Amino acid sequence: MSHAASPAISRAGLLAARVADRRRHHRVAIALLGRYMLADRREYPCQTVDISPGGVRLVCAVPGEIGERVVIYLEHLGRLEGTISRILPDGFAVALSATPHKREKIASQLTWLANRASLGLPEDRRHERVVPRQSAVTLRLDDGSEVPARLIDVSLSGAALACDLPLPVDSPLLIGRTACRVVRQFKGGLAVEFRLPLSPDRFDENLVL
Repeated sequence: MSHAASPAISRAGLLAARVADRRRHHRVAIALLGRYMLADRREYPCQTVDISPGGVRLVCAVPGEIGERVVIYLEHLGRLEGTISRILPDGFAVALSATPHKREKIASQLTWLANRASLGLPEDRRHERVVPRQSAVTLRLDDGSEVPARLIDVSLSGAALACDLPLPVDSPLLIGRTACRVVRQFKGGLAVEFRLPLSPDRFDENLVL
C-alpha cells in the first residue's frame, strides 16, 4: 500500500516545493540592460522585463532554444548563468543556476533597486559611475592603429573618454583589453559601450580596463 502511494506523495511534495520556491523568489519588474551568450558563444544585447533570484525574463532578438545554457551579464547584477525555460514572442525566460549565497546577493540587490525605483531616488553615482585612478589609456582600433585617450568616467556598461580623434559611431575598438564600440561623439571626446558589462566585483577607482 505504502509503495503505491509514494509516487503521488512525491509528486505532491514536488509541487509544494515548486510553489514555495515561486513564493520565495518574488519577481521584481525592472528594466536592466545587459548582454547574453548562447551555447555557441554568440552574444547579443538584452533587457530584463522582470527578475527574481531564481529566474529572469529577457527581451532580446535571438531566443535560443529551450534547455540551452545561457550566460547573462546585467548592469548592477553582473554575471548570471542558467537554462532557457520558455520562449516568448519578444525574448525568453531563464531559470537561473546559483548558489544560495549568490541568490541572497541577487535578492539584496533587487530589493535595493526596487526600493530606489519606488521612492524615486536618484542614481547612486558611487555605484553607477567611477573615475579611475589610472585614467590614461590606449585605444586600439580595428585597423591595428593606436590612439592615446583619457578616461573621464566609467560605468558598468560603458565609458566616456577625452580623445582628439573623432571616431565614427559604431566603430569597434579596444580600451586596453576591453572590447567596446563607439555609441556617441561629443566635443573633445566620445562615449563607448562595452561588449560585455563589467563585473561589479572589480568596479571601483582601481579599475583597469
